[in-house]
Amino acid sequence: MIKALAHICIFSRDLERTRQFYCDGLGLSIKFRFVRQGELFGYYLRISDDQFIEVFQRNEASQGVPQIGHICLETDDIEAMRTKLTAAGIETTEPKLGSDQSWQMWLHDPDGTAIEFHQYTPQSTQYTGEDCEVTWC
Repeated sequence: MIKALAHICIFSRDLERTRQFYCDGLGLSIKFRFVRQGELFGYYLRISDDQFIEVFQRNEASQGVPQIGHICLETDDIEAMRTKLTAAGIETTEPKLGSDQSWQMWLHDPDGTAIEFHQYTPQSTQYTGEDCEVTWC
């Protein structure tokens, strides 16, 4: 049975630039590294004790593999998160209340992966389970 989201895998053109973005900018940390023939090939970024973003160096074998649609990270204070990101030189959209009644803002990592931040409200459909009438398509 499925318990939780374990990790999302993304590919990077520049592992160091990606590390700077996710660790220095977003505040994540490297849990462990992937090494192949003595060279860094990727790493696991820790979101929580059991949730991660898996990052691999893009190479010939991964050229046809899709990047991913987007990553959504939950925050308990979207304004403070935006202030932190802005101070780190990361541009975000203005926070707005989405159709699901959750606060959201968007940004992109150095390889163009879309990242959404959510701050749930008591009315968030993620809590209520009500249908979400979309207004964005």
